[in-house]
Amino acid sequence: MSRQSEGGIKPVASNRKALHDYFIEDVYEAGIALTGTEIKSVRAGRVNLRDGFVQVRHGEAWLLNVHISPYDFGNRENHEPRRERRLLLHKQEIRKLLSKVSERGWTIVPLRMYLKDGRAKVEVALVRGKRLYDKRDAVAERDMDRELRRTVKEGDYE
Repeated sequence: MSRQSEGGIKPVASNRKALHDYFIEDVYEAGIALTGTEIKSVRAGRVNLRDGFVQVRHGEAWLLNVHISPYDFGNRENHEPRRERRLLLHKQEIRKLLSKVSERGWTIVPLRMYLKDGRAKVEVALVRGKRLYDKRDAVAERDMDRELRRTVKEGDYE
């Protein structure tokens, strides 16, 4: 039996940096068009989403700058690690994303990649960038919350 969690979903990679750098507005699940050696590398968990982003061109969504390592046992037909990969989204989802991204300050980034019933899926999000003071506020809030939970757990409150 494989190590799949809830409902046939096996996490492959996540982009924790995006959660720190952006405010997340909308999240979409997209399929991804991969070659044979790419899906083998994805199943092995050799994916890096950190610098990735999504661009809409000619009515299609493309995943750019995502590194999928070459398959170790591949031959000379192995894939290019940072090639552009087409995302499989509905037309109305692409139109909605395109209308938001055309406004200033919005972008689309991948949040996580996972296998769902054996098929590779990417969770992409419509995001707006955080300013430095927003990041500081988030860190301070997280620290206060952690300290509060620690105090309640220890029973030091009065």
